Amino acid sequence: MAGKKKQVPLRLSEQLYNAIAAWAEDDFRSVNGQIEYLLTECVRQRKKNGKYVSEHLDEPIELDIE
Repeated sequence: MAGKKKQVPLRLSEQLYNAIAAWAEDDFRSVNGQIEYLLTECVRQRKKNGKYVSEHLDEPIELDIE
C-alpha cells in the first residue's frame, strides 16, 4: 500500500491557509501538495534528530502577513 493516500479533513484559519497558498505558489505546488511536503519534512526532521521542529507546537501562532 505504499502508493495509496489517505484523505484527511483539515481545518485551517484563513490567515494560515493564505500563507500556505502563497508559499505553494512560490514553490509551484498545489496547496494540498505544499501541506503534504511540509508534513513530510517535519516527520523527516523528527526521525533525523528525534525532536520536533518546534518546541512550541501546541501554542497558537501569530502570522504577520498581509
